[in-house]
Amino acid sequence: MTFPGNIFTSHSKEDGDFFSGISKILGFKPRKLEIYKRAFLHRSANQKDKKGNPMNYERLEFLGDSMLGTIISKHLYKEVPGGDEGYLTKMRSKIVSRKHLNELGKDLDLLHFVESRIPKSHFGENIYGNVFEALVGAIYLDRGYEYCEKFINSRVIEPYVDIEQLEGQVISYKSLVIEWCQKQKKEFHFEVYEDTGNDPVKHFAVKLRIEGRILAKARATSKKKAEEKASKRAFFALQNKMKN
Repeated sequence: MTFPGNIFTSHSKEDGDFFSGISKILGFKPRKLEIYKRAFLHRSANQKDKKGNPMNYERLEFLGDSMLGTIISKHLYKEVPGGDEGYLTKMRSKIVSRKHLNELGKDLDLLHFVESRIPKSHFGENIYGNVFEALVGAIYLDRGYEYCEKFINSRVIEPYVDIEQLEGQVISYKSLVIEWCQKQKKEFHFEVYEDTGNDPVKHFAVKLRIEGRILAKARATSKKKAEEKASKRAFFALQNKMKN
């Protein structure tokens, strides 16, 4: 069985299953199946093309990230004519946040298609968002901007983008706390201290000091996550003051 414009002249059962599964997600038939297969190829597979270049989803992820940002920007520009640059930028960040992209990748069960030498249970949450962006990049290369826009409209904008709801959604408590401290001319400092937990996975412990006073503590599997968690606790402790 062949498809117009497809680089394959025949399909194995594995290719056929992949073609069928991807077609259901896309809502249309892919022309160049190889591009989509690369969108799910993890670097641990250690594959190279004929020229010896590494083959994995990371370059497609870069392209998909740009396409996603462009199409979401166009949508916001049209839907919110009164929004200034800062507002539009903030709203776009909420839509394409790593947390949101990870949720999209999970909803579409994209991990099912990933080819890797690493057990899938060992992947972190970001693999979902990474391959979602790579898939968007593959659509652009295979079918162009119009199909890319249709996919993002049907899979991202229509089911998930509610302007009013997004306006009240917090992306980063750390950013909110830092912004408040800067406006109020208050000194703040995130301090990493020794973690005394017995978890099998290494954790980082963080204290958030404002004007020398420890306002919140938190621990997590990365320094960034611990800082965000401490900031969230500080935000709720300060929210009455921050509203004034």
